[in-house]
Amino acid sequence: MGWGSFLKAVLYNIDIFAGPVVTLLYPLYSSIRAIESPSRLDDQQWLTYWVLYSFMTLFELSFSRVLEWLPFWPYVKLIATCWLVLPVFNGAAYVYENFVRQMLLNPNARSGPGQRILNAISPSTKNSVERFVHQYGPDALDRAMKRRRKQN
Repeated sequence: MGWGSFLKAVLYNIDIFAGPVVTLLYPLYSSIRAIESPSRLDDQQWLTYWVLYSFMTLFELSFSRVLEWLPFWPYVKLIATCWLVLPVFNGAAYVYENFVRQMLLNPNARSGPGQRILNAISPSTKNSVERFVHQYGPDALDRAMKRRRKQN
């Protein structure tokens, strides 16, 4: 048994190794950091993640007999969880803003283009924009965006 066999075994079982880290350890660590930070944006990201994780777990428990027949289910779950968890994608906040919030709080409301842009950017970028708007006002942000469009 050489390195090739070991590497093959690790890749074949990547969902077993990475699953607990991606679904539990990193979100737990990030949730604790979000509780300690003054921003509400990261709180929203992680609270939403835990709600979605609960739904995913309930789905998995309810349909376990069917999911046993789908050999790709653990990989789909791992990819979906990575999308929800990783700050690059900000998936949990995206799902909250575009689906959960609209359906539960105000089913007739549609978000405008500015809100969609805010949903697509990371929490750290949102924090920077919030500080800029708080410091210089919303008109300064509009002027900066117009200057940037003219440059391109």
